[in-house]
Amino acid sequence: MAITPTSGEFITLEEAKTFVFDFRKKYPDSIKGYFAGCEKVGAILAQEGCIGIRMYNGYDCVDDKTNLVIVGVNTAERDMTDGLILERTIACPSECDHSSPLCD
Repeated sequence: MAITPTSGEFITLEEAKTFVFDFRKKYPDSIKGYFAGCEKVGAILAQEGCIGIRMYNGYDCVDDKTNLVIVGVNTAERDMTDGLILERTIACPSECDHSSPLCD
């Protein structure tokens, strides 16, 4: 499947709830989610030739926790590793939206 600026699929809230709750059943001690600010994500997307982002699962051995590594992807479907790479996003827990149906 080719990577394009329209890759991905919007889903319903019910589908999203199924995915996140099934993940939590399988990995009950994992981080629920991560927050990245729009300025950081926007800066990655604003790089010349960037058509989207790729998110890698990471692990911080110093802090003993999982994390995300976010990198831009170019029109050749390659990671833009010579550009901006985002990490140290804000994890849930502890910074969660407890009013969200995805956070229960």
